[in-house]
Amino acid sequence: MILTPEIGEIPAFPVIRPEKLDFRDGIAVRTPNWLGDAVMCIPTLCMLRTILPEYCGLFVVTPAPLEGLFDSLDIVDRIIPLKDAHAFPTLSEFDKLRGLQAGIGVLFNNSFRDALSFKLSLIPKLYGASARFRSVFLKRAFAFPPRLDHALNKPHQAAKYMSIAAAMGAQPWDGVFPEFKPLCFEETFSDELQEACRLSRPLVIAAGAAYGQAKCWDQASFAEVARRWAESEGSVILVGSGKERQAAEEILHDIPAEKCVNLAGKTNLQELIYILKRASAVLANDSGVMHLAAGCGVPGVAPFGSTDPSATSPVSDKWRLIYDKLPCSPCFKRICPKGTKECFRSITPELVFTELKKLG
Repeated sequence: MILTPEIGEIPAFPVIRPEKLDFRDGIAVRTPNWLGDAVMCIPTLCMLRTILPEYCGLFVVTPAPLEGLFDSLDIVDRIIPLKDAHAFPTLSEFDKLRGLQAGIGVLFNNSFRDALSFKLSLIPKLYGASARFRSVFLKRAFAFPPRLDHALNKPHQAAKYMSIAAAMGAQPWDGVFPEFKPLCFEETFSDELQEACRLSRPLVIAAGAAYGQAKCWDQASFAEVARRWAESEGSVILVGSGKERQAAEEILHDIPAEKCVNLAGKTNLQELIYILKRASAVLANDSGVMHLAAGCGVPGVAPFGSTDPSATSPVSDKWRLIYDKLPCSPCFKRICPKGTKECFRSITPELVFTELKKLG
């Protein structure tokens, strides 16, 4: 039931190294649209840098809400934020893509539209998973096994990304995330953010998940862990979207005001990174915050229910996953089909709190 995350085996494909002239001015990477998946592709960005000629750049094309993530990384040379990640780029975005003069494009999503967009942006050689009839646009298309419901799936999502870079001749990832350097300063923070920075030994809790409620551990259980931590270990910070602010208030209801801060809906992505890096530990569902905290090097605990810890665990051995495999799990549904979320029933506040304390 208590699992330590591991990426596991990297799928092996024949290694065919691009020629030096193939790169032109660099590599353009289309990132995934979800925060968690975007964090999981960062190790592969590190790998891609190992094959870049010295004069070339590593460029990232990403949804606008994720711009702050990649802007905090020194390994990225230029970012093109997309106003609407689910539509064709605007004329201005197309101009920026063409202006990169990238010779190679790497697609970390499965979109036919994005493969066509990169091709129309005159990026000659594209690499990515074979999906949605887009292989006709790809220099190399990589086939991965389909995901099976109610089964634990390998390879890990991060391993899939890494396998593409490895097939291009990149060096293996060294296991170390690049340092996140958010461009923000405490003196410019809101009063709530400054208050959060003053708290002692904060446990950061992310009780939501953008994908849906089926992924979320019980709110009352989060509240119980928060209360115990505040009583004996330190302070508590709640993070999340604006929609989760009321739920966060309820989780903090029984905690003295001087020992907690509700930042749900009150941070941008770089401010969130800043807060996470100051945390003693993080408690989160399988979510973007979980992956981001792991990438920041912060230890944590994640209850897993409707999703697959084999495929989407955080890329960090500092985390502990609590998971009870039932016949119906993982189902990958946004809402529990049974309405009971039985996959979380055996995950108690006592168990989670004990694991958090072990992390020191």
